[in-house]
Amino acid sequence: MRLLLVCRIDNPEAIAYSREIKAVLERDGIEVYFDTDTAEILGESGLPLTDTTADAVVIVGGDGTILRTIQQMKHPVPVIGINRGEVGFLADLDPSEAITYIRTLPRGFSIEERMRITLSKDGCNLGTALNEALIVTTRPAKMLRFSIIIDGITTEQFRADGLLISTPTGSTAYAMSAGGPIVDPRIQGFILVPLAPYLLSSRPHIICSSRRLEVRLESTKPANLVIDGQQTIELGNSMTLEVKPAEYPAKFIDIGRNFFEKVDNKLRKL
Repeated sequence: MRLLLVCRIDNPEAIAYSREIKAVLERDGIEVYFDTDTAEILGESGLPLTDTTADAVVIVGGDGTILRTIQQMKHPVPVIGINRGEVGFLADLDPSEAITYIRTLPRGFSIEERMRITLSKDGCNLGTALNEALIVTTRPAKMLRFSIIIDGITTEQFRADGLLISTPTGSTAYAMSAGGPIVDPRIQGFILVPLAPYLLSSRPHIICSSRRLEVRLESTKPANLVIDGQQTIELGNSMTLEVKPAEYPAKFIDIGRNFFEKVDNKLRKL
C-alpha cells in the first residue's frame, strides 16, 4: 500500500498528528510519503500532489484542506479525511480511530464517487467544484439579477445578494447555512440556492444533472465567482455561466457509514 499524507499546515496539532501517523504506518510496512507542502513544514522531502501515483491520499485537517487537496489533483485519487478542523462533513474519521482503521485498510477498499461540477463561460473552463460555486457581488450590500435557463428555457428570474450552485456533497456546506436542503450525495443533480432573494417566492431548486443548466448574470454591479472557497474569478456584470457535471468525480474511501447518520452526528456538534 502506498499512501500520500496531506496535512493542514497552519494547525500545530494536525502537524504533530501527521508525523505520528506516518511513523506508526511505516512500522507496519506501509509506504507513506508527505506531499510537498506538508514535507516542507516538517523539514522532510516530499512528493507533489498534482500527479500522485499513490493508492490513496490521507488528509489530516478540515473540509477546507480536503477541498484544496482535491482541487490540486489533476486526476482524482481516492481520499480519506481525518478531522482536525471544525465540523468536518467531508472527513469520515476522528483522530482516535484513524490509525487503527488505516492500518487495516485492504488493498481492494471500496470507493464512493462524488459528483463535481464544471463551470464555463463562452466555452472557456473556469474551474471545477466539489462543494459549490458562489456568484456574489464585489460590492457589499448590492444585489445581483439572475436568470436561470434550463434546457434553453428561462425558468426563473430574480434579484438576490448572490447565488450558490451546489453539488449534493456541498448541500451540507454553505448551501445548508443559506437554507438549502440536505441532499443524498448519491443523487446526481445541481442545487441552486439564492442568497437573501428580494422575493420570498425565489426558493432553492434541485435540477437533474442530465439537463442543460445556464445561469445568466444581468446586473449593473460587478460579480465574482468563488469555487469551493479556494479560487476567485472576476465575472464582470453581464455573462452566461454554463454548469455541467465534471468529467472526473471525486473519489472517497467508503468506510461503510450511513450518510444521514453521519450528518446527524455532525449537526449535534454545532
